[in-house]
Amino acid sequence: MGMLSLVVATTNQGKLREIAAVLHDADVEIVGLDSHPEWIPAVEDGLTFAQNARKKAESIARQSGQLCLADDSGLVVAALGDRPGIYSARFAHAEATDAENNAFLLENMRGLPATQRSAAFVCAMALCSPSGDCHIFEGRLEGQILTEPRGSSGFGYDPLFWLPEQGKSLAEISLAEKNRISHRAQTLTQVMAYLKQAV
Repeated sequence: MGMLSLVVATTNQGKLREIAAVLHDADVEIVGLDSHPEWIPAVEDGLTFAQNARKKAESIARQSGQLCLADDSGLVVAALGDRPGIYSARFAHAEATDAENNAFLLENMRGLPATQRSAAFVCAMALCSPSGDCHIFEGRLEGQILTEPRGSSGFGYDPLFWLPEQGKSLAEISLAEKNRISHRAQTLTQVMAYLKQAV
């Protein structure tokens, strides 16, 4: 079998890099949305990560006529009632930067003791064919929210996400290490196992 072309329904370069790195050993060519501006992303109005991932993957699979992988992922903080959740990318406001979202998260958690700072990164991925056949995969990474950012690698909430087992924030570990343990890596490992068995 030749190389499989897989459309990844994101323009987020950080996500594309992580996905490409994890799928590096599979015979998969990754195509991002930025190389096809004519494909219109779905409106993410689902109530869960899985619903949003499925909407994105189904829409782009139909438009591209190719197998499509979409993820919806974010941060859930127990003390905030599992917010920001599906609104992680726009927690502070609709056009928020990573720095603004991080500042807003810290503001919302001001004064909370370490015992009430538990959080998890959750990732749901949908792999959909143009015919509408979809499979959902999910991963989760447990940690805690720091009181100030640490580290400069990664993106999003990584500098605030403390990994007790590593004794570091998610932004202080290497991309290789992140791709071994992250919520997205866990989910992609399931996707890769499914692709290998399906082809």
